[in-house]
Order: sequence, then C-alpha cells, then structure tokens
Amino acid sequence: MSVSDWAGSGIGWERELTALKGRLCSVFRRSEARASCGAFIDGLLSGGLRLYDWARIALPYVVDEGFARYVLIRRSRSDPHALSFYLVFAPADATLVELAGAAGLRWTIEECFQRAKDDLGLDHCEARSWHGWHRHMTLVMAAVAFLAKLGGDLRRSALGKPNETSPKSAIAA
Repeated sequence: MSVSDWAGSGIGWERELTALKGRLCSVFRRSEARASCGAFIDGLLSGGLRLYDWARIALPYVVDEGFARYVLIRRSRSDPHALSFYLVFAPADATLVELAGAAGLRWTIEECFQRAKDDLGLDHCEARSWHGWHRHMTLVMAAVAFLAKLGGDLRRSALGKPNETSPKSAIAA
C-alpha cells in the first residue's frame, strides 16, 4: 500500500508530509534530532512514492537500428545537488518514464542480492568447478524467489483482511 492509496491521490501528499514532519520534528530542540526525525518518517513511508526529477540525454553513438544510447539523470527533490547517472542502451521508442522505472528497480535488485547473501549464503560457495558453483547459485536463487513470492502472498493476504478495529471506510475501500 502506498502513500497515495491512503491519501486517495498522489497529488498534495508531499505538501502534507512536509507539514507533518514540521509538526513532529519541532518537538526536538537539537537540529540533528530534528533531521533524524524527518529521515525516520521518510523511512517509514519509503514503500510510498520516491520522487525524483529525471532527464535523459541522447548520446551520439552508432547503434543498431531501433535502439539508442542515453545518459539518464536522476536528481533528488530534497537535495538538488544529489545526482545519479545511468548509461542506458534501450529501444529508441522507450519513454523517459519506462527508463526511470527500470533504473528505479536497481535498489530492489541490490536488496534482493544482499538478502540472498545474508540469509541464504549466496556468497558462501567454495566450489571447485563451474558446475558446482552454478548449481549453488541456481538453488540459492530459487530459494530467494520462493521466499519473495511467499512474503508477497502473505503481505497481500494480511492487507486484504479487515479486522475488528478497521474503520468502516477502510473495509469498503
């Protein structure tokens, strides 16, 4: 469930979030504690939208027909000096939204690999052959896929069931 699902619209939630952080963070006298408060709220809502400004610049490289190379640029709205760059090779008709969506998956993929390393031993293979290494990686990644699907199914079923304390409007929605 994203912030826009709760608010009913993706428009205006950023303004309301800023106002909420202002009210909550004003309780803290030290600037470091206020900044930490804002970061904590952002972290709690990080499954909502992450807003960035995106741009792409076509590169003059010769590529196969129907494809293009771009530099994709992501700028943080909260810190305009924080830029990220991506070198992109994509179909020429790919939109900026599609390129930004693919680049946004980078964090999800990195988290998946980190969890596979920490929880399932993806990086604990001391194979002496390519076949042994390949089997280990394949089985670990199959276990990761199973756990990801299981976790998604459990979250979906938990969020889909109203409980006795749910307000009537939340049940109807």
